[in-house]
Amino acid sequence: MTEIEIGMGKSARRAFGFDEVSILPSRRTRNTADVDLTWQIDAFTFDLPLIASAMDAVVSPSTAIEIGRLGGVGALHLEGLWTRHDDPEPILEELATLSDEKVRTRLTELYASPVRGELVRARLIELRDAGVVVAAAVTPQGAPGLLGDIRAAEPDLLVIQGTVVSAEHVARGDEPLNLKQFVRQLETPVLVGGCASYQAALHLMRTGAAGILVGVGAGQASTTRRVLGLGAGQVTAIADARAARMRHLDETGVYVHVIADGGVHTSGDLAKAIVCGADAVMMGSALAAAAEAPGRGYHWGLPAAHATLPRGGRVRVGTRGSLEEILVGPAVDHDGATNLFGGLRKAMALTGHATLKEMQKAELVVGGGAS
Repeated sequence: MTEIEIGMGKSARRAFGFDEVSILPSRRTRNTADVDLTWQIDAFTFDLPLIASAMDAVVSPSTAIEIGRLGGVGALHLEGLWTRHDDPEPILEELATLSDEKVRTRLTELYASPVRGELVRARLIELRDAGVVVAAAVTPQGAPGLLGDIRAAEPDLLVIQGTVVSAEHVARGDEPLNLKQFVRQLETPVLVGGCASYQAALHLMRTGAAGILVGVGAGQASTTRRVLGLGAGQVTAIADARAARMRHLDETGVYVHVIADGGVHTSGDLAKAIVCGADAVMMGSALAAAAEAPGRGYHWGLPAAHATLPRGGRVRVGTRGSLEEILVGPAVDHDGATNLFGGLRKAMALTGHATLKEMQKAELVVGGGAS
């Protein structure tokens, strides 16, 4: 891609976000009934290419079960409120009543409580007993200490997720997580991220991960781009990861899934993420607006509770409808924020693509959103 000179001796690549591109219709259309949204990773097949983001305002054991029933998978964060407190429901109710000035201090206090191994095991067993695919999430810092509990609970999928996760972490005075070694000692398929560049994506793929999360600071509740200055437009980041996936496949014969993490707010964004090369999406704020969501109309991530450098805050998202209405309809508004996967299905039908793999071949145009 051509670089742009931004000053004498300094250049930058042009990166694009979802609002800057549109999907170009092709010569063929098809019936929506003939469109298949199935996503398969490792031994697991999902009716919807969706991972609900591992945030306490989005995924509780009950919402993970409901999302599983609807065809996706909800990732429960093993360092969240559900593994630090016996009953987070009163806590979540309290948080919904606090002012913006008081909520950050309270979040820091709540997340300072230690993660309890017996709660980690109990929450994951609850999901398994419900008959849904069990997905758990940890930070790179928390993963080694929770390894024994993870192995005991045997989740079906494990997500190792941070603001930025790299395959090569350099440190003095401590022993950083050896991501490649950690991934390969587990029988559980592992998803790792986030990343936002070709090289970072390629190196994460070489750890043996089954999938990578693409997105840095793209989420609605994240202030990473303001606090740290890090990030890239999601359209470009996903397309770069797609190129890395092709190279890795050529080198090894192993297909690594690309999951778009952040910035997907509408069914149009969802469709564009697939066209850019994503196999599935991780969604947070869109699902936080569900009536069943634990956040009760609010959304936040773990970085909001960081004791010294918070990189996010509590965001008011309101309530759009039930989880079922938000994911598969019927839509209750006209802005693409409900019936998300019905919108994806319609976009695929109108561009003539029957499967997600075919949809990745659709054509994009820049500036197509303006009439």
